[in-house]
Amino acid sequence: MNMAMMRLRREDPRVVGSFRLHRRLGAGGMGVVYLGSDRRGQRVALKVIRPDLAEDQEFRSRFAREVSAARRIRGGCTARLVAADLEAERPWFATQYVPGPSLHDKVAEEGPLPAAEVAAVGAALSEGLVAVHEAGVVHRDLKPSNILLSPKGPRIIDFGIAWAMGASTLTHVGTAVGSPGFLAPEQVRGAAVTPATDVFALGATLAYASTGDSPFGHGSSEVMLYRVVHEEPQLRGVPGALAPLVRACLAKDPEQRPTTLQLSLRLKEIAAREAQGLGLGEARSAGRDDGAAGSASAATVRTPVPRGSAPSASAGRTPVRSPGGAASPSPAEARRASASPTPARRRPPSTGGSRPGRKGAAPSRGGRAAPGTGAGTGGSRSGTKLRPANPRLLRQRLTVFVVVTLLAALGIATVQGCQGPSDAAGLGPGPGHAATAAGAPPG
Repeated sequence: MNMAMMRLRREDPRVVGSFRLHRRLGAGGMGVVYLGSDRRGQRVALKVIRPDLAEDQEFRSRFAREVSAARRIRGGCTARLVAADLEAERPWFATQYVPGPSLHDKVAEEGPLPAAEVAAVGAALSEGLVAVHEAGVVHRDLKPSNILLSPKGPRIIDFGIAWAMGASTLTHVGTAVGSPGFLAPEQVRGAAVTPATDVFALGATLAYASTGDSPFGHGSSEVMLYRVVHEEPQLRGVPGALAPLVRACLAKDPEQRPTTLQLSLRLKEIAAREAQGLGLGEARSAGRDDGAAGSASAATVRTPVPRGSAPSASAGRTPVRSPGGAASPSPAEARRASASPTPARRRPPSTGGSRPGRKGAAPSRGGRAAPGTGAGTGGSRSGTKLRPANPRLLRQRLTVFVVVTLLAALGIATVQGCQGPSDAAGLGPGPGHAATAAGAPPG
């Protein structure tokens, strides 16, 4: 039954019982369903029976028994019965309005559902059927269009009409409410229906939700009913986690089908496992993406840049070896790496000045290194230009140079003082010394 809203037609009633009708929700072989509301504004789905069926007293009595049984159903997976009038000219009943698309419309518009969602919907439907069967009711017309996907979970609608008609009338063209692709073999044969009949329909519904098609294909009613009785269902496309359970539901022998309680428990386990597997798969995918991003960001690592050195576009980055091979630096980076000092391995300050007693040692001018002196002066080389050295390092080296120079001068002065004034002044012997040297007596 199509649950899309449509305008009321000229022949449609405007008021039924205490409910005002607003729209058509759909029409089926047994009657028309309307969207209505009571005086408090509560919305209901109100079904009015066709006039020709309303004249059948046997139908009326069976319909009354079904409405009475529907009142006893307890559970959150069904549309609650609100009101009914079995004595009206055209019998009707109203159920709680359930917002949301039918399972048939959702699959038709968005495609087959994931395995975890199919299992979750099936578990909720199985649990709802447990309450239905405990109330002594067999739905007989469970199919995707009779399952509404509300924000609070799936809801089963359209109770009682197919059962009131009896199994033998479901195969008549124009009077069958159920779709031939979802009827159980015992319904086709006209045998007594049991809760296992709804299990068969549920299995066909889960196959449709997984594949978007009936497990018995397409064709005329006669062809479809023959396949249901004599041929095996086609479950290609049903997820592997669900296929064995769906096949068990579609067994030809009702005794071979699982119970609704067994289905509920098994489908809950599958739903939890599939949902967990989906979460783990997403986590692994996210982990791979993060790992790739981490590898890309780790292609370069930051190294400290000496204070006082001029920044450059590639300063502070040193290529590292990747798993696929070694990254070779550019020639400019190689020159900068060889010229720039490394703070972690700084040379002692004493290396900047000349050592005591060493001849020819000269201080550097202006704190700049002479050509070919390398990195010991604290400056950094970029091409052929010299960069200013670290001021702090220059002050340290200048202090050392002054101290060493003073110590050297003091040492020289001490040595000269020990040699005497004449030698120290660099003069020859005086006149008295010359006479003595010539052998003349002093006079």
